[in-house]
Amino acid sequence: MSISGNQKAIMMKEKLNANFARKGIFTGLFSGCTWGLNSVLLGLALALVPVMGGKAAIFAIPLAAACMNDFIAGLWLLFYNGGAGRLQEIKRSLKTFPGLMVVVAALLGGPIANGGYLLGISMAGPAYALTITALYPIVGALLSRIFLKQNIVPRVWVGMLISVIGAIVISYVPPEGGNSETFYIGLLFASLAALGWGAEAVLAVFGMSMIDPKIAINIRELTSGLFLAIFILPFVGGWAVISQVLTLPQAFGAFAIAALAGAVSYLAWYKANSTVGVAKGMALNGTYVMWGVIFSVIFLNSPLTQNLVIGSGLVLIGTTLVAINPKQFFSKGEVA
Repeated sequence: MSISGNQKAIMMKEKLNANFARKGIFTGLFSGCTWGLNSVLLGLALALVPVMGGKAAIFAIPLAAACMNDFIAGLWLLFYNGGAGRLQEIKRSLKTFPGLMVVVAALLGGPIANGGYLLGISMAGPAYALTITALYPIVGALLSRIFLKQNIVPRVWVGMLISVIGAIVISYVPPEGGNSETFYIGLLFASLAALGWGAEAVLAVFGMSMIDPKIAINIRELTSGLFLAIFILPFVGGWAVISQVLTLPQAFGAFAIAALAGAVSYLAWYKANSTVGVAKGMALNGTYVMWGVIFSVIFLNSPLTQNLVIGSGLVLIGTTLVAINPKQFFSKGEVA
């Protein structure tokens, strides 16, 4: 009788673990979906900003958008943490060394990465910028190998090679009728975003080992938004863009919703990391490439070219190989 009872208890525990893992996987997929949505909504918001004259506008509009995206996302997270009574924890964290590491990571992931990301969206288009920036886990793996002395197994090298091939496939032919020079500059900015996010991930590892991820994310978004607003926008005419957006309810609403999607995505990503592990969480979040392409085709009428489909698939496969070991992921006892 006791053996039967033990078996029943084990079965119930396994069922609970499986349900817990399934929820984590769903949360990870949701983080990828909302990040893809964030990109497309930013594309729509950028399209609502009035055209400005001069060459500076090509930098002013995307950088102003990056500032609004991060700062408004930081405000959404501030409301979230404030409602949970965590505002004092934000102040305490900023006085610690891990908190300062999060600030440095924020500068890499915000002004550098998000700025490049928005410039990439503006110049090359959301679908192309999305896929190039999906290389950030590979950049993170390389930087981890250099600075954290983490070993890179052959599977990861294969994944990186597949992703690079996918990026080449995507960027080989620019969209017809577009500005070829601007298109390739946009791809370079998207690559800068991948570099910035990869570096951010390496630095944030230390900070988030000591700080609640919800707090670290809030610090990251507000730091990035404030830095862009104070030190970058005045020199590129970005405040003129923001002042125009504030007078256009439709455009401001689009930026606010995009920022909300970004804030939700970050929260879901870290929830997934704590539920199913960082490797699976990263792989699931990486599906934002697929979601972004789907949303851009549906909402922005982006052309679904053969290069884009094949390249996106290769990058998705490559980043998945970098993030997880397929043998372990599909092994007995784990939920795929």
